[in-house]
Amino acid sequence: MLKTIGLVVVAALAALLLFAATRPDTFEVQRSASIAAPADKIYPLINDMRQFNTWNPYNQKDPNMQGTYRGPGAGPGAVFEFQGNKDVGKGSISIVDTAAPAKVTMKLDMLEPFEGHNMVEFRLAPKGDATEVTWAMRGPSPYVAKLAGIFFNMDKMIGRDFETGLQNLKTRAERS
Repeated sequence: MLKTIGLVVVAALAALLLFAATRPDTFEVQRSASIAAPADKIYPLINDMRQFNTWNPYNQKDPNMQGTYRGPGAGPGAVFEFQGNKDVGKGSISIVDTAAPAKVTMKLDMLEPFEGHNMVEFRLAPKGDATEVTWAMRGPSPYVAKLAGIFFNMDKMIGRDFETGLQNLKTRAERS
């Protein structure tokens, strides 16, 4: 009886590990919001690291987070290095490319709690009197992330933070 239970457990574990191996090698999370402001008013709130951090939801997760700015204040080469609690981690985010006022591309390098190197993109598209702002992140999905993805819905977890951030950005941009 114990031998049968052991074989079933081993077979189930093997099936789980094999299933994880079939998951995609990359991931993407994306959320959008309509903001009642022109793109040229929203763009500086994303393209300037200090302005970005006034509405970035990850900065709000740890009031004691330590951070250092390097390079120019805005545009390509602007960097923010951070170290915070378990909800924030340790790493850096840097602006690598811009196309005013339509796009800002950033590179997010996480060191803790898990190492990860992802691309973040903000796209701003005029829609009548408003601007549709899309926040997207994509990157590689190593085996450990594939395995964790079986138990945790990463799109929902990260997407919830993006939704909060876009709401914060909306509030800032729509203020007179």
